[in-house]
Amino acid sequence: MKLTILGCYSATPQLHTNPTAQIFEIKNHTFLIDCGEGTQVELRRHKVKFGKIKHIFISHLHGDHCFGLAGLISTFRLLTREADLHIYAPKGLKEVITLQMKLSQSWTNYKLIFHELSSTTSELIYEDDKVEVHTIPLDHRIYTNGFLFKEKPGERKLDINAVLNADIDVAYYRKLKQGADVPNNNGTIVKNETVTRDPQPPKSYAFCSDTAYNEAMLPIIKDVDVLYHESTFIDKHEDLALPTKHSTAKQAATIAKKANVKQLILGHYSTRYDDLTAFKTEAETIFKPVELAKDGKVFDF
Repeated sequence: MKLTILGCYSATPQLHTNPTAQIFEIKNHTFLIDCGEGTQVELRRHKVKFGKIKHIFISHLHGDHCFGLAGLISTFRLLTREADLHIYAPKGLKEVITLQMKLSQSWTNYKLIFHELSSTTSELIYEDDKVEVHTIPLDHRIYTNGFLFKEKPGERKLDINAVLNADIDVAYYRKLKQGADVPNNNGTIVKNETVTRDPQPPKSYAFCSDTAYNEAMLPIIKDVDVLYHESTFIDKHEDLALPTKHSTAKQAATIAKKANVKQLILGHYSTRYDDLTAFKTEAETIFKPVELAKDGKVFDF
């Protein structure tokens, strides 16, 4: 899994910082998560191939998370895109984008498929043979979801020396990878666990955008490998977090600890802060390891 931070600040774009957008790569998928202003410029800066983006996940309809989408859709059109584009977003975004295209007479030459979200409980919104994506209901001023990306368990690994010693025909290798017991060339049934090894544990990533402190998410994100959690404020500005329904770095770390995640990434900083050191310092009093998101930073896990 690979995560590229295109933008990780709240509210307005600044000269050297961008609002929220991420590219998440998993099992040959290139998912775009949120699409604040300037996203397509950052995609070019980080050499992300536009054609690889087939699924976009929008957490909520505040501008710093979706105002870059109309421009990106338009650019795809100008590049004569042909592949379908799936957008998973709160109900209402389809209406906004459709009106923009209608009034500008800029209908796409590719299929634009909106998956409108309105459930206040976690739901499976995407699935194939390798990956599934669930919503994480959040507590913000408007309807908001985070997203949980999970690898499906992989096939078992052949212990090729054991397989050869057991005299198993190559025709049964596929069934071995799928976990089945198979006969060898003498007709004896060979137990799967004697000739295969467990696959690598499936990995998971939870993206928790704008939200107040919200323990309701804990069962959904329990034991994930990596949690990105908003931390708009540091502890001394907690009085600002409550009315705006945002979190502090300490609150994000508390969620990480209670969910037993393996790694925490902080982001969505208020632009009032020139130095982000306090975010990491405060979070580490509760949970480790903590990483700070930064525009352009790449995480491999």
